[in-house]
Amino acid sequence: MKDYIIKALTKDGTVRAFAAITTDMINKARQIHDTSPVATAALGRTLTAAAMMGSMLKGEQDTLTLQIKGDGPLGGIVAVADSKANVKGYVHQSHVDLPLKPDGKLDVGKAVGKNGYLSIVRDFGLKEPYVGRVPLVSGEIAEDLTFYYARSEQIPSVVALGVLIDVDLSVKAAGGFIVQLMPGADDKTIDILENTLAQIPPVSSMISGGMTAEDMLDKVLNKFEWSRTDTVNTGYNCDCSRERIESALISLGKKELKGIIEEQGKAEVTCHFCNEIYRFNKQELEHLLEAASS
Repeated sequence: MKDYIIKALTKDGTVRAFAAITTDMINKARQIHDTSPVATAALGRTLTAAAMMGSMLKGEQDTLTLQIKGDGPLGGIVAVADSKANVKGYVHQSHVDLPLKPDGKLDVGKAVGKNGYLSIVRDFGLKEPYVGRVPLVSGEIAEDLTFYYARSEQIPSVVALGVLIDVDLSVKAAGGFIVQLMPGADDKTIDILENTLAQIPPVSSMISGGMTAEDMLDKVLNKFEWSRTDTVNTGYNCDCSRERIESALISLGKKELKGIIEEQGKAEVTCHFCNEIYRFNKQELEHLLEAASS
């Protein structure tokens, strides 16, 4: 089953929801970054959330960057998504290994750490991007995003994310859902949702048990009439290119480029998101210096 996101709305328009299956995407990220199990889980949850949040963007060129910086050994997580739900991301320390929690689960909260922040940068192509930032509440990511929506955007939301690691360290199941109350939702709607959500199984066990994104929303919205409003394919896709790296080198400025040419005579730039290595010889750097000077 290809990774995808479904969007849904209840008949009365008071609840909207998104559900995603992202198993292949997270496996690809794990292979690119050679992540440890706890780093795979942390990055996987973040990429899954970014994919769903990216699918909420309206403009063709809009992008969203989700950044988590805690005081745990992971250092930080970055995920970038576009409006077509293409995502890319990385963790600062990909080989972190921690003991499991007493319940046998991966300790993502400890890996991320509590003291820090979660920020969302939405770039709509305007002069200044929209930035929302909140302190971390648990480092477990889903709870932090739930808090972000309530505090920064005043949208009562529930975010659930899951990544299940197999015995061979590959990703057995990954996905999540976001449920949001729309204007007009009353206390009864809130009570129904809270009761339902308190009883549903974890995301990773639903997906590993064979559930689709539609099945998950059937569980979440089972007391409401709802319909799917859209289906979006999602996947890990780095859009780096030699031209982009050249532009980045030019933006360093003449002084910096001159220093690289004189001291090293070459440059090697690795993309954080896909580990592609771009090499530039002295002649190519001099050509870029000319461009920076013009």
